[in-house]
Amino acid sequence: MARAGAGAGAGAGAGARARAWAELLRLPALFTVPGDALAGAATTGNRPNPRTLLAIASSLCLYEAGMALNDWADRTEDALERPHRPLPSGRIHPSAALVAAGTLTAAGLALAARAGRPALAVAAPLAATVWAYDLALKRTPAGPAAMATARGLDLLLGATATGGSARPALPAALTLATHTLAVTTVSRDETRGGSPLAPLAALATTGTLAWTLTRPPGAPGTAPSRYPAAASSVRTVLAAAFVTTSGRPLLHAALNPSPPLTQRAVGGGIRAMIPLQAALAARSGALTSALLTAALAPAARRFARKVSVT
Repeated sequence: MARAGAGAGAGAGAGARARAWAELLRLPALFTVPGDALAGAATTGNRPNPRTLLAIASSLCLYEAGMALNDWADRTEDALERPHRPLPSGRIHPSAALVAAGTLTAAGLALAARAGRPALAVAAPLAATVWAYDLALKRTPAGPAAMATARGLDLLLGATATGGSARPALPAALTLATHTLAVTTVSRDETRGGSPLAPLAALATTGTLAWTLTRPPGAPGTAPSRYPAAASSVRTVLAAAFVTTSGRPLLHAALNPSPPLTQRAVGGGIRAMIPLQAALAARSGALTSALLTAALAPAARRFARKVSVT
C-alpha cells in the first residue's frame, strides 16, 4: 500500500509540474503559431514543403522561448499582480525558465538554418526582437510595435523557408502585424484595467482588416484561385470568424475596461490569429492551407478553457 501511495504521489507531482510548464509556456497559444508559416508559404504560390515544416517548428520554438522569457522578466511584477503564475508561486524556478528560453531560442535558430539561409536571415532578427521585447521594450512606447514586428517576421519566415523570398508575403505580414499591434496595445492594461480607447481602436482595426480579407483575388497582394466561388465563400466565413472571435470581447472591454474583460479581449485577439491566418492563406489562393489552419481553432478554444493564453 505504501508503494502504491508513493506512486500516486509521484504521479500527482509530475502532473502538477506538467501543468505549471503548460501555464508558463501558455500551450493553448501554440495553436496560433503554425498558421503564420502556412499563410506566408501561401503567398509564394508554392505548396507547403518540408522546409515549411521546419519553419513551423522554428516558429513554435521561438514563440515558446518568448513565453518563458516573458515570465522570467515579469517575475517581480507578477509576484504582486499575478502571484498564481508558475514563477512567483514557486512551482517553477526562475533559472529553469531562463534556461528554457535560451534552449528554445537555440533550437528555433537551428531549425531555421536547416530550412535554408533565407529562413535563417529572418529567424535571427525574429529571435532578437523576441528577446528585446521581453527584456527591454515591453513597457516602453515601442513595446506593441516590437511585438507586431515579431509576428510579421514569423509570417515572413514561412515565406522565405518555402519560396526563398519575403517580398510576396509583405502585405500579409503587414496585416498580421497590424492586428498584433492592436491586441498588444490592449494587453498593456490587462492586469489593471484602463481606458476604453485601446479596445475601441482595436475594434476599429478588426473591422478594417476583416474588410480587406474579403477582397477578391487579383487585388494587390493576392493570387487567383482555381475555385473563385469557393475561395470567396471561404474568405467571407473566415473573415466573419475573425470579427466574432476578436470583436465581441473587444466590444465588452470597451464598454467596461475592467481587468477580467480586458484579459478576455486579449485572449480573444490571440485566438483570432487563427481565422486571420486562414483568411490570409485563402486570399492567396491556398484553400487547403486555409482549411488546415482554421481546423486548429477548436483545439485552441478547448485548451484555453484549461490553461490561460494570457
